[in-house]
Amino acid sequence: MSMSSPAVTPALTRGLKAYRGLTRLLAPAVPLLLNRRLKRGKEDADRLNERLGAPARPRPPGPLVWLHAASVGESLSVLPLIDRLLDARPDIALMVTTGTVTSARLLEGRLPARAFHQFVPVDTPQAVTGFLDHWKPDAALLVESELWPNLITLTAARHIPLALINARMSASSVRSWRWWTAAARALTGSFNLVLAQDETAATRLKLLGATGTKAVGNLKVDAPPPPASDDLLRELNGLLSGRPTWVAASTHPGEERIIADAHHLLKRALPDLLTVIVPRHPERGAEVAQLLADMKLTAARRSQGDMVTPETDIYLADTLGELGGFFRLLTIVFMGGSLVRVGGHNPIEPSLLGAALLTGPHVFNFLEIFRAFEERKACETVQDAASLAAAVGRLMSDGQLAGARVTAAAETAGSLTGALDKTLEALVPLLDHALPPRKTDNAVEGGSHAHA
Repeated sequence: MSMSSPAVTPALTRGLKAYRGLTRLLAPAVPLLLNRRLKRGKEDADRLNERLGAPARPRPPGPLVWLHAASVGESLSVLPLIDRLLDARPDIALMVTTGTVTSARLLEGRLPARAFHQFVPVDTPQAVTGFLDHWKPDAALLVESELWPNLITLTAARHIPLALINARMSASSVRSWRWWTAAARALTGSFNLVLAQDETAATRLKLLGATGTKAVGNLKVDAPPPPASDDLLRELNGLLSGRPTWVAASTHPGEERIIADAHHLLKRALPDLLTVIVPRHPERGAEVAQLLADMKLTAARRSQGDMVTPETDIYLADTLGELGGFFRLLTIVFMGGSLVRVGGHNPIEPSLLGAALLTGPHVFNFLEIFRAFEERKACETVQDAASLAAAVGRLMSDGQLAGARVTAAAETAGSLTGALDKTLEALVPLLDHALPPRKTDNAVEGGSHAHA
């Protein structure tokens, strides 16, 4: 099978040339910016050079596939794909790049052998060129909607096959790109293959100029539920049992105040209520704790080893990688990023672990998935503290309603799978075209792929 591909790398438009020139001029200021981010906990002090395109780790020998996932959700969604790609091509190594410290920590213990993590370079010509000079990837797979102009155009200029996988494109993004139509066509046209999450995203990407586009489903649906060790489950069960408890997962600024207000409302009928808040970014723990204190709520911070006492109102789980434990132990789950315009978070993970789901209205990152959940009465949408409190109260008082919601969520999640197989099927021809022939027992060493 031949690889879907643009015949010629699209030329830079005036807008992209101006962007490249501006980012080249601003490059000397990037270390200052990275140091400011470092002080806010958004960079890794020991690995800042990776962001500047000067990695310390040597390139592994042989074929190398580069996969870029922006942050936590994207990183976790591609873990099953990484395993399948390495099984399909035992001769390759796989480099996963991300841009956040949180995603790097999560991947640290979850990447298989022959896969490793690097921070993505900042989008200056100097950093991207240094990155590509060092790693010399044979193929590049970008996840979702990371359209960094220098990263894409400099990679395509080296005739490195590019795929955009699990691609999404919101209506607001399309409106933004309409002012830069030529640039959008140059960027999306740089991809040999575009695998969209749904038909809506595929249509929008085609309008922007993407070729080789097909809808294959959302990889986040096929991602395994977050893990939880037996020790973690025993510990959390000891902390949380004996009180009516619910969890607000992956919350963002602006949402914790709404959740705290809902807790106040619920306590009128449930004086021993315990609310668990898991911020999407654990480094916000101190900020959220101060907010709760200002709202006259007693919070126990998990990162500080605080114990849950009868006086504790909020258990603030400002730690990393423990959502799987809360999802397994608590039935009522509110998914954050949806009461503010973040776009929501993946409802599949809690659904597979027995959740009765609640969400806010802003779920544009998972629109098709939440639409299926709504149609099957597998979740309830709330608008504010009052409706959130009312929804939690109903689920706590009506076991039959909660059980029906749990069953509907699990069945809906199960019905949406299949994206992983379709993504792999579409990628294998591209990789077979980009990479050297797979070695067999009779292959001669002269057929191996070498890099200068």
